Amino acid sequence: MQSNDSLNRRSFLGTTGALATCAVNQAVQQPLGAQEPPVKLSDKASESAGSKASIAAITERLNPKITSLRQATLRILQPTPSELEKGLRLHAESVVFDSYGFSPRAAVDGAALAKLVESGASSIELDDVREDMMMTRVATDPVQQQEYRDAWRASGVTCIFQNAGEEGQDPLRLLKRLARFTYVTDLMRGFVSKAASPQDVLNAKQEGRHCLYMTGNGVPLTQQWVSVPDELRYVRIFYQLGIRMMHLTYQRRNMIGDGCGEKTDAGLSDFGEAAIAEMNRVGVIPDCAHSGWQTSLEAARVSTKPVVASHSVCGGIYPHIRSKPDEVIRAIADSGGYIGICCIPRFLRGDGDVSALLDHVDYVIRKFGPDHVAIGTDVAYQSQDAGRERAKVPGRGKRRTEFRSLWPKDDYQTSQQANDSLAWTNWPLFTVGLVQRGHDDDVIRKVIGGNVMRVARSTLV
Repeated sequence: MQSNDSLNRRSFLGTTGALATCAVNQAVQQPLGAQEPPVKLSDKASESAGSKASIAAITERLNPKITSLRQATLRILQPTPSELEKGLRLHAESVVFDSYGFSPRAAVDGAALAKLVESGASSIELDDVREDMMMTRVATDPVQQQEYRDAWRASGVTCIFQNAGEEGQDPLRLLKRLARFTYVTDLMRGFVSKAASPQDVLNAKQEGRHCLYMTGNGVPLTQQWVSVPDELRYVRIFYQLGIRMMHLTYQRRNMIGDGCGEKTDAGLSDFGEAAIAEMNRVGVIPDCAHSGWQTSLEAARVSTKPVVASHSVCGGIYPHIRSKPDEVIRAIADSGGYIGICCIPRFLRGDGDVSALLDHVDYVIRKFGPDHVAIGTDVAYQSQDAGRERAKVPGRGKRRTEFRSLWPKDDYQTSQQANDSLAWTNWPLFTVGLVQRGHDDDVIRKVIGGNVMRVARSTLV
């Protein structure tokens, strides 16, 4: 007998902000193009000077883009002054750990990319250089670096489980992003560092810095298939390089199991079980965010340490292929893990805005408990210069869809308001939204960082 979740999944596959600029109690300035009057902070934002200072750190001196993005969220949430103050204070004083995401991205150097196009550079070379620019110019270009710092500060995020490995299994492919973020954290270690342990995250919070806890979008495999230990020997090597979490699959089927984009849902292979055992042994968190439902279920059941779906949504609200049905979330919870709710409107469904995000968080808390949910945004802040620089690069004509992006048909239309309300720099307002939903401080601290810290501690060897 097939479960209702399985039938719903098959059906789907078949059819297919700124809060202040000078002081914490100052009114928010009107963003360009806004129709509604801006939301104002309380005249008495905090009882203590310390709380005022901590809130001011995430609300003052915000650029026009961040200001506008915050207004989009505030217009949806409409918090009272006391809700706003409490949420901002709690956010500023807590360890905030994005369970899967991206640190702010720089604009590319459009003129340099245009020259590469004119010189006849291949698509692979151009994609490589473009990605390198977005990830590393924050450390080398003063203008981009300032905006990078401003976005981090506005977010109030302590640490990101940083996407630091391109989608796939080839060690060389997985190595590139890890190298880029290692480069950035080497050059900017006084502001953002590479965390090797949960204690490094706590140290960063205490010292007013930020950090990246690295994850790879695949398990590195030699793909020579001499023996199981031979295939898995790079798991430890990448752990030594700083990777602390790995995707089991990415959309498509691999030797570990079926990805979420496959029409079948065959589950975890024998080799997949061996891969999870090696990850458990080494100290790497198995991540089933992009895995099929059966693969995710079996991974959670065979692992001896917590399994997570670092950036996903609840299938009980809408059974998108990137969601996890209740049975899978229960298995993840039983393993000691969590589901990180992402900021992708297409997956959240409904209006696909910040309220939908909070609905999914509430759903997990209500059905599985507050220890098993986090927020894994899966979105990045883009430099204000990004559009202007991209416009300098000549188009390359029609391109084939990448293998990893072969998605079933989905006609959902995302609104600009939804996207803006879920912007990465709106992280403080996600906490405000949780306050509005009536959750107590301890529960909110778990959701915005505590649960990720707990799993990180229980996994590290």
